[in-house]
This record gives sequence, C-alpha cells and structure tokens, in this order.
Amino acid sequence: MRALQISVAIVGALLFAGRSTMTQQQTAPDHAKDRAAIEQTVTRFMDAWNVHDAHAFAMTFTEDADFTNVVGTHARGRANVESFHARVFATVFKNSHQTGEIGSIRFLTPELAAVDVDWQMTGATFPNGSPMPNRKGLLNWVMAKQADGSWLIEVMHNTELTDRPAIAK
Repeated sequence: MRALQISVAIVGALLFAGRSTMTQQQTAPDHAKDRAAIEQTVTRFMDAWNVHDAHAFAMTFTEDADFTNVVGTHARGRANVESFHARVFATVFKNSHQTGEIGSIRFLTPELAAVDVDWQMTGATFPNGSPMPNRKGLLNWVMAKQADGSWLIEVMHNTELTDRPAIAK
C-alpha cells in the first residue's frame, strides 16, 4: 500500500511539473517582435551616424533621453542630442563610419530593455584634423517601448574600449 501511495505521488508530481512547465512556456513573453524592433533602432542609429544626419540620429532617442558620450559629455533631451551631434558631425566625425552589433538584450519589463551594442568606428579625426586611430567601444542603452511598438533609447552611456591589458585582480 505504501508503494502505491508513493507511485501515485510521483505520477502526480510529474503531471504537475509537466503542466507547470507548459503553463510557463505558454505565458513566457515572446520578445521576437521586440528584438526585431530593437534591431531596427540599432540600424537606424548607425545609418543616421554614417550619413551624419543629426536629426535622424536624435530620432532614435526618446524626447527626454539622457545621452553620455565616451568622454562624459552629457546631453538631456532629444533636441540637445541633435544639436550636440550636428556640431560633431560637421567636424571630427564628418568622415566617420560606424558599425554596430547587438551584444545582448535583457528585458527588464515588457516596456524596458537593457541593450549592449558593440561598435567600431573609422574615419574620425582629432579637432586639429589629424586622423584618429580606428576606434571600438560599447554602447549601453536603456530602451523604452513606444505605443507603436518601436523601441527608442531612453538612456545611453558610451564607453570606448582600448587595447590596453586588463588590470589584474
């Protein structure tokens, strides 16, 4: 009799576990559309950079976005992101070309995602006009889902990576 009770308990647990797994799979959010929309924003961001269009570039940000570049310069709001980039697109980045690849997307909520984009840049110059070496870095974004299903950058921090060896722990 004890063996029968244990068998019934095991079968019940297995059935419950199977149903629980099935329920989790059915209710887990499918982010395929969101991932595609985020990828589209990355493409728009890079395309705008590469044609040096400050307005199109700024349109990848929310109206009240926070932007911080590799040297710590901060701009708040889409209009300020645009005016900052209009200046640098006319000078040190006027011949630059940037590529980017999504390193990770982590959905914090259904409407917020942390996104890392690995970037590389060629063609930038120093303020005196001499060429900068090719550059690489990491864009760390908090992105917000918009009512139309698109995703825009809410917060951006840009980090330039170097070839210097990592500091030993």
